[in-house]
Amino acid sequence: MRSTYQNSGTALSIGVFFSLMIVGLAGSLPRALAGGLQRLGVPHGIAHQIGSLPPVSSLFAAVLGVKPVQHLLAARGALSSLPAASQRVLTGRRFFPELISGPFQHGLSVVFGVAAALAAVAALASLLRGGRYIHPASTDEPPLPAAGKPPRRGVADPHPAARPARQRLAPSSTR
Repeated sequence: MRSTYQNSGTALSIGVFFSLMIVGLAGSLPRALAGGLQRLGVPHGIAHQIGSLPPVSSLFAAVLGVKPVQHLLAARGALSSLPAASQRVLTGRRFFPELISGPFQHGLSVVFGVAAALAAVAALASLLRGGRYIHPASTDEPPLPAAGKPPRRGVADPHPAARPARQRLAPSSTR
């Protein structure tokens, strides 16, 4: 049952942390993307359209190594109208990763801030739960032997390796 809760909790926490990451990206990615495109000569309207796309697509494009700027600008006909130097920068390997690095860092700070707060709440709950509770021995179980005394004859020792070496019996050779 414990592993079921752990597996469910893992899936839930991944969903929560990805959602927090997207919330963090949504706060700063549209301005960064539109501003970066406008600096390279993309018209304001097209840059604003591309900047207002959901941050989920940018996050997964970054994870998968795809260059979405080239596809988005070509679909709107804006890529061919730009100077060759701007086209090389926009379709190069460095533009998109460098452009989203600031918003990505902001998203990570949101995620890690929430994770630290949740860890502090868990530590406080653990501190407030009290001491360790030891269940009283039930009458159905035989009492444990006292430390240093060998177990009674006829009672199997559940942990023979835990006994000191002098109390272990040598194997009998009956041939």
